[in-house]
This record gives sequence, structure tokens and C-alpha cells, in this order.
Amino acid sequence: MARSLCPGAWLRKPYYLQARFSYVRMKYLFFSWLAVFVGSWIIYVQYSTYTELCRGKDCKKIICDKYKTGVIDGPACNSLCVTETLYFGKCLSTKPNNQMYLGIWDNLPGVVKCQMEQALHLDFGTELEPRKEIVLFDKPTRGTTVQKFKEMVYSLFKAKLGDQGNLSELVNLILTVADGDKDGQVSLGEAKSAWALLQLNEFLLMVILQDKEHTPKLMGFCGDLYVMESVEYTSLYGISLPWVIELFIPSGFRRSMDQLFTPSWPRKAKIAIGLLEFVEDVFHGPYGNFLMCDTSAKNLGYNDKYDLKMVDMRKIVPETNLKELIKDRHCNGSSL
Repeated sequence: MARSLCPGAWLRKPYYLQARFSYVRMKYLFFSWLAVFVGSWIIYVQYSTYTELCRGKDCKKIICDKYKTGVIDGPACNSLCVTETLYFGKCLSTKPNNQMYLGIWDNLPGVVKCQMEQALHLDFGTELEPRKEIVLFDKPTRGTTVQKFKEMVYSLFKAKLGDQGNLSELVNLILTVADGDKDGQVSLGEAKSAWALLQLNEFLLMVILQDKEHTPKLMGFCGDLYVMESVEYTSLYGISLPWVIELFIPSGFRRSMDQLFTPSWPRKAKIAIGLLEFVEDVFHGPYGNFLMCDTSAKNLGYNDKYDLKMVDMRKIVPETNLKELIKDRHCNGSSL
């Protein structure tokens, strides 16, 4: 009888192993399918976000079409549209209407910024530069004299900065910057580009503070696209990682990594002193006061000498202009 039981046991064992193997295989296939599904969904969301935020080709096409038809001009136009020595690199855009890219211009690193869409209303949570003109690059018109253009710029500065005594000096400075080819004359295309750029607070601030060490230098422009000096380190603390890696790093370990890659205390002090100097520059500037409406760390960076450099100055606005914009608005709530 013992011998007769053994064959039955040997017959049942393969069925047990086969059932267990089928269960493991089904479990493996299920989790593999789930991983593929979740991964595909994440990639799709990231790709959709990228295509919505990063529209560099559209920006270049709009600018180059205007340049080739003679509407606009500027020192960066030929490199962007003809010789193609101005390249768009990594996309840094956070809003579709404010395109921002790392770029290379004649082997020099820079940051390319381009305005894509009109903001029809002022939203203090997202946009501080309402573009009021229905048709971009429609001013100044053909036949406008240099003196008339200077009067236009003066009136714009008076509205933005208030009745400062030295606005005429700033107007002359703008004409110098607008003369991209340095031939001593401002063409109609250069004037159109300059007028479009003067609607942007960051461009105006770069011109006003062009001699200050904490302000990125303006490298060139074409229409309302402009190239500014790049900043070596765009994070005040920690280390920037690709979003795919960020998904799998625990928050506690991420904080430990940030502490590991944070500058030492003497270097932090130097960066902090630079921030105080920049605040002094903008709040008591030569052409009126500017207010920082966004003081988050993402707008600040530093170079290899640990000197503070501003990464994004679009939320720094003239005090007079801001007061004019909010004077007729009602406060909807308050917080303590």
C-alpha cells in the first residue's frame, strides 16, 4: 500500500508546482502591465505639459517671419533667423505665454526669453505685465521721427516710473540699447523691437541696472525675444534632479541630499549680502523704486564666485505703476 501511495503523490506534485507557477506568472504579468500603464500615463502627462509649455519653434517662427518682412530688427535677429547660430536648448518655461530656454549664441551660453500670447487681464497670481496692444509691433508707425519716438518712450516711463527728474537720461540710454547694429541711428525695426520690450518689466530693469553686478547682462534682442546672461547655479540650495528620479526618492533622503549640496555658511553669507545689495538697488534705484512681488528662491541664483545673480525679474515691478494698477481694485479678503 505504501508503494501504491507514492505514485499518486508524485503525480499530484507537478500539478501543485504548475498551479503555483501559473499564479506567480499571472502576478508578474499583472504588475508588469500595471507598471507599463502607469509609466505610459506619466510619460503622456509630462509630454502634454512639455508641448503646452515649450513652444520654442512657434516663438522662433513668429519672430523670424516679422524679421524677414522688415517689421522688426535687432542684434539677435540675424543669428536667430539667418545664420542660425542662436540655438534653443533646454526648456525652462513655467507658463505658455512666457517662453524661457537655455540657449547658445555664438558659443556663448545664455537664457532666451520670448513672449507668446497676450494677457487680456491683470492677474496678480500669474501675470504682472499686461500686454495691452491688440497688434504686436504696431508702434512706432512708419514716418515717426526719432524725436517723436523719444517723446513716446518718455511718456511711457513717466507712466511706469512716475515723474522722475532724470527720465531724459533713461530715454537716451534706451536709444543706445535699441541701436543694435551700433550705426548711430535707430531704424524703424529696432524702434518697434525696443517699444515691445519696454512693455516688459524685466527688460526695463536690466537696462536700468545694467552696471550692477547682481543683474544678468542683456546680450541681445529681436522683437520681444531677448537673450540674457546665463546664471551658473539656478538653485540657492540643494541639487536639481530629473523629474523621473525625483519620483523615486523619499522626502527624507531628498532633504539630506539638499543639505549635502548646500553652500557652506560663509558662502551663504556672501549670497545673502548680495541679495541685500540687490534689494537696495531696486528699492532706491536711480529711476524710482521697484517692488519685488515674488521673493521665492526659484528667482535667485549665484555664479562660481558665489555672487548673487537674479534668474527671473519678471515679478519686480515699478512702485508707481503698481499703485496705479491697484488703486481702483477692491480687497476681497485679508489674512493675519
